[in-house]
Amino acid sequence: MSAESTPEPGITEPVTTGPQHRGGGRRRKAAPGKRRKALLATAWAAAGVVVLAGTGFGYVYFKLNGNLKSVDINQALGDGRPTKVDNGSENILVLGSDTRAGTNRKLGGGTDDGSARSDTAMIVHVYKGHKRASVVSVPRDTLIDRPACTDAKGGSHSAATGVMFNSAYSTGGAACAVKTVESLTGIRMDHYLEVDFAGFQKLIDDLGGVPVTTTRPISDPQSHLNLKAGTHTLDGERALALVRTRHGVGDGSDLGRIQLQQAFVKALLDQVAHVGVFSDPKRLYDLADTATKAVTTDSDLGSVNALADFAGGLKGIGSSHLRMVTMPVRYDPADPNRVLLEKAKAERIWQALRNDRPIPASATKDTAAGEAAGVVSG
Repeated sequence: MSAESTPEPGITEPVTTGPQHRGGGRRRKAAPGKRRKALLATAWAAAGVVVLAGTGFGYVYFKLNGNLKSVDINQALGDGRPTKVDNGSENILVLGSDTRAGTNRKLGGGTDDGSARSDTAMIVHVYKGHKRASVVSVPRDTLIDRPACTDAKGGSHSAATGVMFNSAYSTGGAACAVKTVESLTGIRMDHYLEVDFAGFQKLIDDLGGVPVTTTRPISDPQSHLNLKAGTHTLDGERALALVRTRHGVGDGSDLGRIQLQQAFVKALLDQVAHVGVFSDPKRLYDLADTATKAVTTDSDLGSVNALADFAGGLKGIGSSHLRMVTMPVRYDPADPNRVLLEKAKAERIWQALRNDRPIPASATKDTAAGEAAGVVSG
């Protein structure tokens, strides 16, 4: 079986084949009041919609262009980064950000202090020819060594040992997150895309919802999600609840939630491909307007033209050409709320991506998975 035809985690069958249980025999429990906003790779779908804006002109073009926010990653990181591999492939870091400002406060609670977290991280590798891609989800609770970094405003942040992966973004924003991923993988990130969860919810509504099928009921009072087994068309609110849920399925861990997110990403891509926006000018504009408001990009993608060109290279990659895995980790025996990197197995993934090769099945065999595979499909 080829890498492209291997079943994905969270779709129909688990990638892992070994035991999948919590360290110390305990299930992970979230701290009271702690929000886990999983915004997945909506930026991928947003980029796919923004390509439609390439047909715009005049007011429409300038309106959409004015929506975009960008960060100069190259200036912030300077030299000392991994070498760009010139083989026709591209690597994109996609983050979901959980800001505490504006509309996001209404959706997520908390204070309107403008702070932000990154609760979802995906490394997207687009292979030469741009006909297929691999996506590696990075668990936010992975304990790592974070490198010293400089944020986009010039602020310096010291290195830290044994901290959660998502602390990179909360410490130094996009630039620090990119540097941490490059330090972890040895792979240069060619681009950066970030989406906030308010934009994610509105994008789903503008699409008219996303159909998914659940193989068993999901009930999670924390994310306010209640779904019977069967097929549902999720609006933005319920879609956001689905990708946030962690207690209604699997072992209650972030790893299980990642499996749901990966399944939803595929369903979302299929919906973007089949929604027929070209025949509906108002829907076309609404989607492009929402997408450009939802994303923050690196400065190289900081215009509608640049983002449209980039998205044009992705639009041929459907869900059947998308290989999705979770970065190999194991449960931390000292703390059931954390996971540890399986370095040798992870290196097999990074080496494959550096060489523009499919991810080997051995890289994810017998690693922690979260026990939520197959619960949701598109």
